[in-house]
Amino acid sequence: MGGVRELRGRIKSVGNIRQITRAMEMVASTKLRRFQDKAISSRPYSQEISGLVGRLAQVMGDELEGRPLFKPGAGKAVAVLLVSSDRGLCGAYNSNLFKALELWLREQPKDADIRYFVYGKKGYSYLNARKRKIERLFVEPVLEGIDYRAAARTAKDLTDVFLSGEYREVRVLSTAFESMVRYVPRWIELLPIAAKSLVGEAKDAGGDTILEPDAATIFDRLIPRYLETRLYNALIEAITSEYASRRVSMKSATDAAKEMQSALKLLYNRKRQETITKELLDIVGGVEALR
Repeated sequence: MGGVRELRGRIKSVGNIRQITRAMEMVASTKLRRFQDKAISSRPYSQEISGLVGRLAQVMGDELEGRPLFKPGAGKAVAVLLVSSDRGLCGAYNSNLFKALELWLREQPKDADIRYFVYGKKGYSYLNARKRKIERLFVEPVLEGIDYRAAARTAKDLTDVFLSGEYREVRVLSTAFESMVRYVPRWIELLPIAAKSLVGEAKDAGGDTILEPDAATIFDRLIPRYLETRLYNALIEAITSEYASRRVSMKSATDAAKEMQSALKLLYNRKRQETITKELLDIVGGVEALR
């Protein structure tokens, strides 16, 4: 009966794991819907402010070239904001992100000075294990509790870093949420701002605009909001992608546990039937021997 008891214990263990992964799948689904709503609701605002900034860029023309945020920084270092997850159990979410980072690093000169700013403990552990230059780990608030105000502070910190004179550019590597089953790593060239891309964004925003007080004043006030919005969308889409990946992973784990439990039950019933049959044969053989 040792084999039967062992199978019974394995069936119970797999059943417990299945309950845990099922619960985690439900939690991930709930949080995914919440973050997905935030990501979708922020897109119209992002499109509008991008279109407005683009129209102002058209009005200002060559004046943009002399502004500090529209030309490469005075330094040689490159700042990379890496947006990863704080926890695991989210499938290939982090590994795809790190793969995109390594592919980009292969294209850089060997003596390139790349410094990292990190959201997420997984990204910090990955970079720290490879002795990369980590300037800062953002821990307050955690990515799951990110809001526009926190994204604005982060955008200001990165802008100050860019203007410090040590950096040439600021890039963001995060995961773009495209659908419930598709989320891909994406590079964002945050700073310097490409004037041509702003003008291109203005094509989708038609209509005449009355400017008061003047284009330059409005433009200077909108640029920080523009950077904050881009970063906020990147962070929201990253956490949405993380929970989408975690939901899929937990569902796969739940389905695998269900299949394993079914296979173990089948094996258990077969083993139990063999044991019962063997005991019956022993009883019948004993009775025949007594006769």
